[in-house]
Order: sequence, then structure tokens, then C-alpha cells
Amino acid sequence: MKMIAVFAWLVLGVLPAQAGYAQAPVAVASKVHYELIGRYDTARLDTILSSELAAFMASSTTPRAFVGKFARAKYGVRLYRVTYASVVPELGNRPTVASGLVAVPETGSHGRQTLPVVSYQHGTVFDKAWVPSQPENSAETRIMIAAFAAQGYVVIGADYFGRGVSDLPDSYLVKASTQQATTDMLFAARDVLGALDVTPGKLFVSGWSQGGWATMVFLQKLEQLGIKVTAAAAASAPVDLYLMTNRWMNNPQPIDPVYLPGCTALQLFAQQYYLQAPGLAASAIRPELLAWAAGLYDGSVTWEAFAAATPSKLGAFIRPEFAASGLTGQTPYWRVLQDSQGYRWKSVTRLRTYYGGRDEVTPEYIGKLPVATQALVGGAAAQAIDAGADADHRGVFVFGVLDQKLWFDALLD
Repeated sequence: MKMIAVFAWLVLGVLPAQAGYAQAPVAVASKVHYELIGRYDTARLDTILSSELAAFMASSTTPRAFVGKFARAKYGVRLYRVTYASVVPELGNRPTVASGLVAVPETGSHGRQTLPVVSYQHGTVFDKAWVPSQPENSAETRIMIAAFAAQGYVVIGADYFGRGVSDLPDSYLVKASTQQATTDMLFAARDVLGALDVTPGKLFVSGWSQGGWATMVFLQKLEQLGIKVTAAAAASAPVDLYLMTNRWMNNPQPIDPVYLPGCTALQLFAQQYYLQAPGLAASAIRPELLAWAAGLYDGSVTWEAFAAATPSKLGAFIRPEFAASGLTGQTPYWRVLQDSQGYRWKSVTRLRTYYGGRDEVTPEYIGKLPVATQALVGGAAAQAIDAGADADHRGVFVFGVLDQKLWFDALLD
């Protein structure tokens, strides 16, 4: 069990939680509250991008590729947990409460200041506490804080419905709920920043893995609302869930990661709940594994226990007849996945996507789809950037963070 726990730490980027400091929540708008949960000084921020980054990359194909690549921290950063009211579109706009993070650099400025904002959408997690609003449990969030907030950007991040303080089941890869959670988090963050004497400057959006897809569907929603985004970036983004899931189920590869059964369990149960499709998970998952999958989804089974009790190959986890149904895509589940794409519209926002030659989750073809689509329909400038022939899933993320920092900086003037 200890070896499994260590493996999960390396794969998922989890670091042990530490207690923040308590502060009574402050109300800043109708049903928006924030509380100071901690502070990273410059020494800690430099540690995040040195020894903690090394731990995050230890299981990667390129464990030392980014040693010494990040700038030293300019500012300390204050960390705020935000709770805000939202609604669940798939459930008739049922009211709910969600949470997220606002990380504000301590620039030393007196009075109101204007700072650029990066909204970061996090990747797949198997525990509701491994989220931005609990940054000690989220290595990817800490990396974004150290790379951007320590250099003068505000960093915000939604936990998504079913994660953080939410009492809902996980909304994993559920499109409208993801758009709602991220959009309402942006509005809530603006209220919080106003109370902290910060005027939001240019807006950037970024995400990795699940968060790369979330970034793209969030961007689509922002453009529909007429909210200007200066630039968008998506690393290892499974923007076409129908193609991606089909590849996983019907064309397995030696490179496939051991956590695909866990990802698939979350997705199936999330679609079952939010789209009110009873029996979906049972129709897809082999019966002897269904209870383990349900437990992972509802949080009663840890990732470590699930991984120890279930196959590491998706083909041994999913019913073969269910996988075969994806080849034609005519059942309700597969049609929902087709409708959940995050790239098939004409965008007005400049975009960079990132892919790698050894990415075990998102193939190069999927990573390039948004760029090819924008070229086809005459959308905004878009560029697909190769993180390298040896870059795996984590390597693509860190490569993207470094590139985005330089790119976003160049767009501030």
C-alpha cells in the first residue's frame, strides 16, 4: 500500500496537506465570500519551482528538463479561498455553492493597483481536496502560483462542481457545468479583487489535461458572453472527448497510463448523474468492478485502494460491447461526448496549444485540433507548439507554463 501511495503522489502531483491560517470569511457581494488561507513568501515560491518541481517531475520521461529554467520569485503571494453561488445547467439551473482560489501578489503598491489575471483550470484529480482552493494538495496549482503570481499576475482557479467545498458529485468533463463553474468563479474573483483594492487587468486563460479541455469550453463561453480574453493556452487538452475516449477504449497503446480506468469511472458516473442517465455506468463497467468505480467517484474509495483492486488497462475495465458502441457513436452517451467538444467554433482569441511526443494521455493529433480548426474557419491566430519528442504529460504542462509566461508578458503592453 505504501508503494501505491508513493506512485499516486508521483503520478497525480499530490503533496501532503498543511494547515493554512484561519480567518473568518468576508462577504463581498451577494453570496460571494473569501478568506485568507495562507501566504507563500519568496523563499517558499522558489522552493516550489526547484525541489517541489523536481518531485513533480520525478516520474516523468524528462525529469530534469526544467531545472533552473524558472525566474526567482519577485513577490510573496497571499492565498484566498473563495466560495460563490452558482447553478447547475444540466439540472435545470439548480442553485449550488462552489469554491476556488484567488492568489494575489504582494507587490508593495499602496492604494488600488491594476494587475493581469490568469485563470488556471486544473487537471484530473481523484479526491475533492486536490484542488486550487487547497493549494498544498495541488502541485500544478502551486507551480502556476510560483510561475505567475510571484511575478505579478493574479492567479485564479475554480475547483469545479463536486470538488472543494461543493456538496455535489464530481462534474468531471461535464461541459455546461464546467463552463458555469469557471465563469461564475471569474465573476466572484472580480468581486474579491475589488475588495482587495485590485483592478483586474488583461485576462488570460490556461489549463492542462482535463483543465486544457475546461479552458477551451470556458473560452467558448466567455466569447459567447462578449468577455475579452487576451490569450488562451491549453496543454495536453483532450478537446474532442468522443475521439479521445474512443482511442482509449478501442485502440489501446502501450503508452497508456494506469489511471485511465479511474478517469473513465469518473467520466461515466459524472455523465450518469448530471445528465440523469440511470444505469449508464453499469452498462459500461464490468460488473465485478462497478462498486470500486462507484466508490472512487463518491469518495468512499481512495485512489490508492482503487488502483490496487482494479486492472490498470482500460480494456479489462470496460465491457467490450460498450467500447464497441463508440465506433458508430449513435447511443446517447457517445452523442453527449460529441457535443462536449471544446474546439469547433470560430474563435476571436489568440491561442497556443501544447503537445508532446510521449504524452501518455493526449496524442499529438488531438492536441493540434483547435489550431487546425481555427485555420480552417478563419479564426484568430492559433499555434500548436511541440514540447519535444520525449515530453510526456507532465513535461508538456511545465513546458507550456514556461512558454506561456513569456508569451503573456509580451502581450501586456
